[in-house]
Amino acid sequence: MVTTTAPASTTDGGRAERTGRRALVRVRSMFGAPTLNAALLLGTTLFLVAFGLIMVLSSSSVESYVANASFFTDFAKQGAFAAIGIVLMLLAARLPATIWQRLAWIGVGLGIALQMLVFTPLGFGANGNRNWIGIGGFSLQPSEFVKVALCVWLAMIMTRKQKRIDSFWQAWIPAAPVAGLSIGLVLLGSDLGTVVIMVMLSFGALWFAGVKWWHLLLPVAGLVLLAVPVVLSSPSRVRRISAFVQGCTDADYYSGCWQQLHGTWALSAGGLFGVGLGNSRAKWSWLPEADNDYIFAIIGEELGLLGAAVVLALFALLAWTMLRIVRQATLQMTRVVTGAATVWLIGQAIVNIGVVLGLLPVLGVPLPFISSGGSQLIAALLIIGIVLSLERVDNPRYRGELSARG
Repeated sequence: MVTTTAPASTTDGGRAERTGRRALVRVRSMFGAPTLNAALLLGTTLFLVAFGLIMVLSSSSVESYVANASFFTDFAKQGAFAAIGIVLMLLAARLPATIWQRLAWIGVGLGIALQMLVFTPLGFGANGNRNWIGIGGFSLQPSEFVKVALCVWLAMIMTRKQKRIDSFWQAWIPAAPVAGLSIGLVLLGSDLGTVVIMVMLSFGALWFAGVKWWHLLLPVAGLVLLAVPVVLSSPSRVRRISAFVQGCTDADYYSGCWQQLHGTWALSAGGLFGVGLGNSRAKWSWLPEADNDYIFAIIGEELGLLGAAVVLALFALLAWTMLRIVRQATLQMTRVVTGAATVWLIGQAIVNIGVVLGLLPVLGVPLPFISSGGSQLIAALLIIGIVLSLERVDNPRYRGELSARG
């Protein structure tokens, strides 16, 4: 009897190939997107982040050199924030969906506590807003993480009260006191732009939870009445509203219209194809917040109407994907978190772009995923990770795979 033995190299090669396959399967299982919705959401988000890094490098290079003698300081910081945010997003996407309900109270409590620190010696302000805390040389904007906490907490409350939200009081208690406290603390810091986004987020959560529209009318009317004295209490806000209502002309160049006019000039200079990536003139200390609130103006100047249209198309795709997740969701938690996150991210993008185009008064909110700023980028990526986590266990295909695995 003759026994043949495979060469050692062949055996080792086969074993290595099988090991590589198993490793690839594990990686796909850990970070892969099991559905079309998740793949679109993850892909669009990562593309926006990559595009944002390029535009932050371009728009911040001059100011970065003036402040730090390096063109890349601000870009390096934003790159580090993006790396942290992407890791947190992927980790959040792999956590069990049930953990978010258990963490909801902890998250909202921690967010409120951090927002209170703004009014301690750790807090500091910028551009008339006191909305940051500084710890060990690093700054943090707690209100961005309060948005994440509110999305999850409101979804948890609406899930537990799913069969009772037809009642006005059941729908608003305890949602109104907790959300009101969170928003009120941000308002005390005079950050009206963030307050507007948080109010939109809260109403969006209740809307997607199934609260009757007429139960939302009375609170909306109350907030509109409250907004009047809030706006009139600040000369800066009055000046912004006046500039929006009356329009900005060259005669108003130094009286509250500097930023709006330079943003408009930057957009008009771009034309159809733009002046070229990195060739903006507005970023040479002419346009305030060129890498943040007004980064869309730099996009329009350097990449033209076509580049601006690509950004709009990406946000439209993001909105379509998230609303598709909402429509296909079978769990209340998935529906409300995703709906609230959609209102937050897409609503904030609309407000930011509307301000740059002169369609809205200046509110001072960044463009999600694209503008510079670590807190807003990490918070936006974290909520996307939570949506991916909930979508994964909510889709029938994944539940079928779990059942097949026993």
